[in-house]
Amino acid sequence: MIRRLPLLFVLLLALPSQAREVAGVVLPETVTLRGDATPLVLNGAGVRHKFFFKIYVGALYLPGTVSTAEGVFAAAGPKRVRMVFLYDEVPREKLIRGWNEGFEANQTEAALARLRARLDRFNKLFPDVQRGDVIDLDYLPGRGTQVWINERLAGTIEGADFNRALLAVWLGEAPADADLREALLGGK
Repeated sequence: MIRRLPLLFVLLLALPSQAREVAGVVLPETVTLRGDATPLVLNGAGVRHKFFFKIYVGALYLPGTVSTAEGVFAAAGPKRVRMVFLYDEVPREKLIRGWNEGFEANQTEAALARLRARLDRFNKLFPDVQRGDVIDLDYLPGRGTQVWINERLAGTIEGADFNRALLAVWLGEAPADADLREALLGGK
């Protein structure tokens, strides 16, 4: 029996983890979205920092792991970005400013003009958020990006182009946080 203990220990270490912890937030390794049975895997997760403050844990879920932004943009099927807030309170105005800056930094003027009405509707969906609040941005092909705030559907924004532009806020050429971009793509 004693000789089998090291083997048992090695086998236990080899078992896949059912969750990953980032900054005290436990993230499941797999999820399914409401309205779609496709299992999504945790591609990567990290912390969004602003100066030296931890604002939220961000997680990216995809049908399969991808290590480049281009791969994420090209991936067919549903996708999820989960944001779990760590900061005491983020006012609605700061969220909206962040969305607008992220879209503007990663879209051409022409693309931004095509997205403007939907971005305005998207911005109206958000309240002030508190520590522990969860925002899920779920993309369902043919339906659009569903915004879930603390398990409540706030609204849906149509278009694959909108979801791609939204993902570019984190994964584009000018991401809000380069370290978070790397983490979402499966890096550190």
